[in-house]
Amino acid sequence: MTFVLGLTGSIGMGKSATAAIFREFGVPVHDADAAVHALYRGRAAPLIEKAFPGTVRDGIVDRARLGAAVLDDPARMRELETIVHPLVREEEERFLAFVSPSGLAVLDIPLLFETGGEARCDAVVTVTAPASVQRQRVLARPGMTEEKFNAILARQMPDAEKRARAHFLVDTGRGFPSAEAQVRAILACLAGRPGRVRRRVEL
Repeated sequence: MTFVLGLTGSIGMGKSATAAIFREFGVPVHDADAAVHALYRGRAAPLIEKAFPGTVRDGIVDRARLGAAVLDDPARMRELETIVHPLVREEEERFLAFVSPSGLAVLDIPLLFETGGEARCDAVVTVTAPASVQRQRVLARPGMTEEKFNAILARQMPDAEKRARAHFLVDTGRGFPSAEAQVRAILACLAGRPGRVRRRVEL
């Protein structure tokens, strides 16, 4: 059976960069955010337009308009998730079907714990960094504001809880060469492991 490693982390923690490190080491990675972007240009677009009229232009979901419609409305956000999450799961299942049964695969899912996705994983890596580093990274992004940042954080499980629930941690606050070494250590730990990890592993 393929060993499924969940990869998660709050906004600005360096999760995407960590996923890229896994890829560099030859590990197949399914990017849930990338799947959503593709779905917004394809199968999900008509479903979203039906539920949120005016959020699709030329057959593509306008993320800014959709964000404005759901960001401060938990009920509408849940409605969007009921449309998108099943489609992302289908893409994830297709991805896993093509991974070597004896290999390792990473599921890069920002809201892994929030959506119960850890149940589909044999172990979970949480990517973390000091709050000051996270804040600096996020507020440097084009178009990001304090209000948007706080709204995103409100949807995400606190970093401390994600760290507590993870089997492995990657701290990107120490720099990405250090993160690469941490990923290498995780892969070494998992080499030949027959099944699900039951408790935190300190590396």
